[in-house]
Amino acid sequence: MKLNIGDIVGRKSYKCDLLFRVTAIHDDTVELSGEAVRLLADAPLDDIVLISDSERKARREKEKEQEENCYHLFRQDYRLHKQRGEYETTSGYATEDAFFEMRGRVLHVDGDRSYLQKCTDVYNKLGIPVYGVHIKEKEMPEQMESLVKMVRPDILVITGHDAYLKSRGSRKDVKSYRHSKYYADAVREARKVVPHLDDLAIFAGACQSHFESIIKAGANFASSPERINIHALDPVYLVSKVSLTPFMDRVGIWEVLRNTITGDRGIGGVETKGFLRRGMPLQDDID
Repeated sequence: MKLNIGDIVGRKSYKCDLLFRVTAIHDDTVELSGEAVRLLADAPLDDIVLISDSERKARREKEKEQEENCYHLFRQDYRLHKQRGEYETTSGYATEDAFFEMRGRVLHVDGDRSYLQKCTDVYNKLGIPVYGVHIKEKEMPEQMESLVKMVRPDILVITGHDAYLKSRGSRKDVKSYRHSKYYADAVREARKVVPHLDDLAIFAGACQSHFESIIKAGANFASSPERINIHALDPVYLVSKVSLTPFMDRVGIWEVLRNTITGDRGIGGVETKGFLRRGMPLQDDID
């Protein structure tokens, strides 16, 4: 089998349950990056199976259906919030004046360039203001302070790839994870700039990340409580919910997690206030 960087493959030992992109090829092993989940892995060369275009297309259609269901649920929730907001903003009076919205701004720092583009596309689709930056996970802590000071976001996403490596030790030890330590350190650096959870909402982590250490570092939300894989777009739906929730309201844990693809097995967190502000009257250069 001729294998090239960028090929889409599966692992025979896992019955090809997940699709991966080949990122590096060595003598008898390959390094892999999840195609739809934020997971890094390596595998013996003889465990790798090339995925045909037809199978890849079929899986992508199934994944797209899942993403669309999540998107429609999100839009349904937003429409209900907007109707309530219209009533509250006008104090229940009928008026022809329209109001404008100032949505919570997101700084999305991602260790995977292709995932960052996918996420940015969905932010734009949802109307969430976003500033995206691609940085390798190991470099995130040292660059986080300057990024937060420059962008001044309401919401910060720190994500990329991760994995629990059994060969390194216990699941309780953050050193047993590929990138969890860097996510936790990056959160700490961000909290040096904005200490309070209500002034800057933070999501951090990726597949199988050490949830406890990231939450203790100061994140509002993190992955992964049960060390499972999370979908590439889960951070987007989670923080978009926070961005579109009025600043006088709190986002309940289940309320925000129900809009993700993975759910509460892959993501957890604490109650967090929203960042949406409404105003009147509407001006063309504001909306």
